[in-house]
Amino acid sequence: MTAESDTSNITIRKCTTTAEFQDCVALQKEVWNFSDVDLVPLRMFVVADKIGGQIIGSFDGEELVGFALSIPGSRGGHPYLHSHMLAVRERYRNAGLGKQMKLLQREDGMARGFELIEWTFDPLEIKNSFLNLERLGAIAQRYNINQYGISSSPMQGGLPTDRLVAEWWLKSKRVTALLEGGERPKVIQEKTIRVPALVYEWKANEKEREKAKEVQLRNRDEFLRAFAEGLSVLGYERDQKGNGAFLLAHWDEHWGYESAPGEKEVSEEE
Repeated sequence: MTAESDTSNITIRKCTTTAEFQDCVALQKEVWNFSDVDLVPLRMFVVADKIGGQIIGSFDGEELVGFALSIPGSRGGHPYLHSHMLAVRERYRNAGLGKQMKLLQREDGMARGFELIEWTFDPLEIKNSFLNLERLGAIAQRYNINQYGISSSPMQGGLPTDRLVAEWWLKSKRVTALLEGGERPKVIQEKTIRVPALVYEWKANEKEREKAKEVQLRNRDEFLRAFAEGLSVLGYERDQKGNGAFLLAHWDEHWGYESAPGEKEVSEEE
């Protein structure tokens, strides 16, 4: 967050009005610079609110400076929330607003009986991967190739929209120990998948974009093979140069449940 942006007046709460939903659409456009065809429209925010989803906003006074959009889903007869989108205005980033909105998602989800929130994230995004895995306690067991097709957002750098699926088991010992006790799960990794910090520069530079694509393709193959072997992403490391590393191991050794009947079934691909 920049020095001129003061967080003392920030409020995290649900968005409830059409005007607030319109502000979410405008902020989505600002953050990702999507073309109209890729924008989530106002009506989707209205529908999400009506059918049991979540539209959570960060407000600086009356100004919306961040939002998170979730919709309800079901797999194998088990309900969950799918967090489709989270955005923070540029000058308010790095101030913890993303995590605060995720925590309100968890609080609201548990109050309504949900045990799982899922979302997708770009495995080339180092800061976001660290937040999801190390600060929130999510895990990943699925990899979707080019999930959204080629995006109009410059942030994607013209690469396929490959995504890991984050599974956030809201009441698990893993998550509660981390969020309520500050205890990070220990992972004895069996495999490491690395992301160089330079990938951001490579994606932004058309002449070097092929390097980013090579990293994506290499890691895609490694993730798919690791998941087929029963490994899961259970941790993340960053070094002093900003390089990232996914830590993979067999999930049942680190999950932290006494008993978890049916949860493995829910987390499998449809």
